Amino acid sequence: MRRLIALFIIIGALVAPAWAALPLGGEFSSMDAIGKWLANYRARPQPARLPTAVRALSALGAFKEPEGAGVYVGFIAGVLGSNPDRAEEIIGRMLSIAPVDQWVIVRAIAYSGHPDWQRWLRKYADRMPIRKAMIEKYLDGRLQTLDEVALEKKGPNLWDRLRDHLQGGGDRKGAIELTFEKSPELLDTLWGYYFATGSERPITRIIALLPWANERDSVDKLTMGNMAKYTLASNAARDASLLAMLKQARNTQPKKIASVLNEVIDAAESVETTHLRKDALAAIEELKRKGPGSKRDWSTWGTIGQGALALGCIVAATTGHVEFGLPCMIGGAASGAAISVISSQ
Repeated sequence: MRRLIALFIIIGALVAPAWAALPLGGEFSSMDAIGKWLANYRARPQPARLPTAVRALSALGAFKEPEGAGVYVGFIAGVLGSNPDRAEEIIGRMLSIAPVDQWVIVRAIAYSGHPDWQRWLRKYADRMPIRKAMIEKYLDGRLQTLDEVALEKKGPNLWDRLRDHLQGGGDRKGAIELTFEKSPELLDTLWGYYFATGSERPITRIIALLPWANERDSVDKLTMGNMAKYTLASNAARDASLLAMLKQARNTQPKKIASVLNEVIDAAESVETTHLRKDALAAIEELKRKGPGSKRDWSTWGTIGQGALALGCIVAATTGHVEFGLPCMIGGAASGAAISVISSQ
């Protein structure tokens, strides 16, 4: 398992033609075979093979930990969203995986971004009975789609408070509020969607995290911002289309984003991301040592957040220290799985 996630992100950053000799048909017998197919997908899309890949991933235990499966969810969602005419057939063929793993299909459908996602969930709800509650929460808005997830939690405004008072909580009651600040696996999900589609939409969301690279008060935000910064540079150094996308995006970004994005582009063009990693670690260490910039109060600071540990996982993987057995990601995002494993040791 130690190479599982690292391998997937590594191959996501490789040049697709390197796997041109991959067979067109047949079953996936290993993670290596799945990885080769995923790496080549954008150059030679084969959406009809997605159910076979999903069944293999399920059999190999890739969906056991939701925090570490974000990149797979994103990839599946991207394939479904970009193939609406074939999506229902693909979904039907994926349902033969272990029922306990069907949460991946439910979430991928909700994250697909296609207008028909709710109808798809309703159509196949009876074939996923143990995920009935999860499906209902997506349909009634208690669980958010990927596009609906906010960067950070914000307090209700006057209108929200008035509506809740008049409706007794309304459709907000019982809602499960995800944010990028507290859910690192969402960064994985955005990268998975991009790997499947080459779409600008997930990259735009990742770019929005860049101001947090200069955060002074929150380790979670500081880590997420630097993960976004590092992974954009690392992938853009190997992906000409992504680099062009970033250059175009900087012309429309506010100053606080454009300044960080310029650093990303410079690092990608020179294929020099080492300093980004070192700067990130130094910033996190300073924040850990001094406490929040606005308070510098150790009594309220507590311990270093789990998010910082994820960036350390990136460093271990990128420098080749995978002997630690951590499910790190390189050339992509540091997953929630990395956080869970490190914090449990």
